[in-house]
Amino acid sequence: MYTKRNYSLKTMLNWTRRYLYIFFLFSAIPVFLFKIIGWNWLHLPWLPISLIGTALAFIVGFKNNAAYGRLWEARKIYGGIVNTSRSLTIMVNDFITNEFSPKKYSDEELFKIKKRIVLRHIAWMTSLRYALRQMKPWERSHINNSDIEHMKAEGIKIHECSYTLKDELKGYLSKEEENEILKKTNKQTATLNLQSKEFKDLKLNKLIDDFRHMEMERIIVELFTLQGKAERIKNFPYPRQFATLNLFFIWIFVFILPYGIMNEFEKIGDTILANANSNNGQILDLVQYHIGENFVWLSIPFSMVISWIFHTMERIGEVSENPFEGMSNDVPITTISRAIEIDMREMIGDDENEIPKPIPVISNTQM
Repeated sequence: MYTKRNYSLKTMLNWTRRYLYIFFLFSAIPVFLFKIIGWNWLHLPWLPISLIGTALAFIVGFKNNAAYGRLWEARKIYGGIVNTSRSLTIMVNDFITNEFSPKKYSDEELFKIKKRIVLRHIAWMTSLRYALRQMKPWERSHINNSDIEHMKAEGIKIHECSYTLKDELKGYLSKEEENEILKKTNKQTATLNLQSKEFKDLKLNKLIDDFRHMEMERIIVELFTLQGKAERIKNFPYPRQFATLNLFFIWIFVFILPYGIMNEFEKIGDTILANANSNNGQILDLVQYHIGENFVWLSIPFSMVISWIFHTMERIGEVSENPFEGMSNDVPITTISRAIEIDMREMIGDDENEIPKPIPVISNTQM
């Protein structure tokens, strides 16, 4: 998925509201014990907590940079697939002619050959996106309640989870090719292998010469390169030791944060009380006295805000590190693949009634 709009604060709060409840409990319980029960010893010095927060900011920033790098690389890979697909279509259009063939093919026969190659390429993109959508053990969005609720609220559905690969390949391959591909482990590789064999047959039948065959095979090599890059991101996660420690450190910080902030707000309250007591009991001073007496309670919203910022940055990095998982900010591989299909089929002059429509945008989000 990919969202074209900036997330509003309301959307972000809705996405993280389950954690806000936890932050409230972590922030309120120490203040309740300190102020109501009278456990005045229940506080921590602010300096070590601030040092932990500073170190944690660097760690979270490093993870987010790495996660964004994975996301942006994935988008560049699919940008490469777009460009290479168009290049392939131009070659298919201009290279496959009767120029070298002793047998003269009709325009309809040449068009069928070109369309067969284009449809097989679309089958490759389909096989690739289904492989990239398969859930890995380290991908957690499909079992994270906050992410699931967010997807439902935005009306987002992963296309590859609703239809099987066999259903999607119908109409793009012959029955024999479909059966051969579906029984392979790496179906996208098998599809490119069939494409390469087609190019070899074109050369043997004199529909292309050696030079054109080499150029078309170069496209196959480029597609294998792009496929391998996408599979590398999919199959090798952000190092688990960093991801696990980051989350562990975040929760330690969130837990101890209220004890330090509470102490600082109590000091501010004492200062306000001292100023109020030094005057002559005017009404304004009474108000000031009550503010100072209860100022420590303001540490609850401040603790919640700081905890929310740190934890939300961690969550953003977590959902960004797997760019093919299907969340709303992931690379929209389904939408991109459909756009490529439309471009390629229009370039070869396919019947416009047979060309599928672009995937509709739901809730400003593309799949």
